[in-house]
Amino acid sequence: MSTAVWQALEAEQRRTGESMSDVIERSLATALGLERHSLYQVSTTSALVKGVFRGAITVADLITHGDFGIGTFDGLDGELVLLDGICHHVGAGGAASVADRGRTVPFAVVTWFDADTSTAIDGVESLTALERAVDAHRPTQNVFVGIRIEGMIDTLALRAACPAAPGENLVQATAHQSEFTVDRVEGTMVGFWTPDYARTVNVPGYHFHFLSSDRSIGGHILDVRAASLAASLHIESDIHLALPKTAEFLDADLSGDTSDDLRVAEGSRVKDHDQV
Repeated sequence: MSTAVWQALEAEQRRTGESMSDVIERSLATALGLERHSLYQVSTTSALVKGVFRGAITVADLITHGDFGIGTFDGLDGELVLLDGICHHVGAGGAASVADRGRTVPFAVVTWFDADTSTAIDGVESLTALERAVDAHRPTQNVFVGIRIEGMIDTLALRAACPAAPGENLVQATAHQSEFTVDRVEGTMVGFWTPDYARTVNVPGYHFHFLSSDRSIGGHILDVRAASLAASLHIESDIHLALPKTAEFLDADLSGDTSDDLRVAEGSRVKDHDQV
């Protein structure tokens, strides 16, 4: 190995704090194109539903595995939106800010986003309608898909998870989530589609977060209306599931079907939303 290459690897190790073996493995994978269609996930939605909210990975480590993704923060403190390599925290009321690299994350899904196909979607009257439009461009029901949707949105219903009280599970914690609407906002929807067979690992179907173009407003998307949006899809053929080593995760009872609880937690709890 040349001196120049070794010095570059050492510089990358200092930047990320990873072990040298991890830096070499990641660099080789990138050079060989092995990560282009790779999804990296921290923990599972089943663990999240059961109340496993303790951070298992730092933001600094998370962004070495992708530049695009969604998740939450330690204690269910807000929504995580990773866009163009920058990780954002969205708190109550939708206020977005760049997340501190030292913050920890109990659950997240990230990828190196590289569009495989792009399309325009017109006349979006609801989130369900948008999802049906995207369905037409997914090649199969059996692979994960990263989805980036951009444009001017007429009305957007959002939520931001609030910090969970000790002992709360996801359904209990999201019962006091912050819900709000935003009108005429330009930005990006960051999301994934998960096959039904992976329902114990991730949210089956679509899961979208949002970040405005000025990076000031965001949240988990509950509904949307827009005249025209631009959608890009990134097909994931390789899945890396990183399970937490925290005592909270290792001691949790993750048996049973959590689908119904997850459906409740992911949906809106109120008919009317606060206006932003």
